[in-house]
Amino acid sequence: MSAVFTAVVLFAYAGFAFAYRPFDSTDADVAKAGELEIELGPVQWLRENGKRFLQAPAVIANFGLERSRELVIEGRHEVALDADANEHRSALVDNAVSIKQVLRQGVLQDEPGPSVATEYGVLLPDVHGVHGTGASVAGILSQRGGAGTVHLNGVLSWTREHEPGLFLGAIFEGPYSWRVRPVAEVFTDQARSSTRVNSGLLGAIWRVRDGLSFDVGVRSAKAGDDQTHEVRLGLTWAFVFKK
Repeated sequence: MSAVFTAVVLFAYAGFAFAYRPFDSTDADVAKAGELEIELGPVQWLRENGKRFLQAPAVIANFGLERSRELVIEGRHEVALDADANEHRSALVDNAVSIKQVLRQGVLQDEPGPSVATEYGVLLPDVHGVHGTGASVAGILSQRGGAGTVHLNGVLSWTREHEPGLFLGAIFEGPYSWRVRPVAEVFTDQARSSTRVNSGLLGAIWRVRDGLSFDVGVRSAKAGDDQTHEVRLGLTWAFVFKK
């Protein structure tokens, strides 16, 4: 019951989403109209600047709309394992809502050539975290061949701290025909008065069947002298919610 309650609260506070498990970037595809796709990280481990956190759960819900669009809702419940006496132990972070739109039907939609999409979103305040609101606009290009798939991301943002920011990311996947395919991601992210974050992730996606995949990823990032280490475990489950 507690997990269900947490998920409901995450949806209630949701804001901009921009991800594709187990990555921070995304792909140039959307859920089919009438389809609901849940990206769930039941329990994930994070060590940031010497402090340990559990993310339980991290949830992204993708609702397929007409005209190659989807509504995306996101949030993470984060538990600080080393919280100081004056700090909140539990927080809801990265709350967001967005609309993703496929601009060019391509290989991800079973058409020739690259797929191109954009995503517009609103960043809502954290609960026991950053209190500001922000906005973001992203451009996404995906291309798939026999050797694998590449997704390129560029994002301009107005952060929750009310500063301009830039995110550049790339996802690399092994051949889509493989039941278990290796994956990797690199990105760089910087707001105007913040230290640049450089991140790398290695992992794998196991496609059990159409509509159900499990994933694992190990991520390391550095911002100046600060380091982040993260283990991500989760699943993506898609089903029709409206006919």
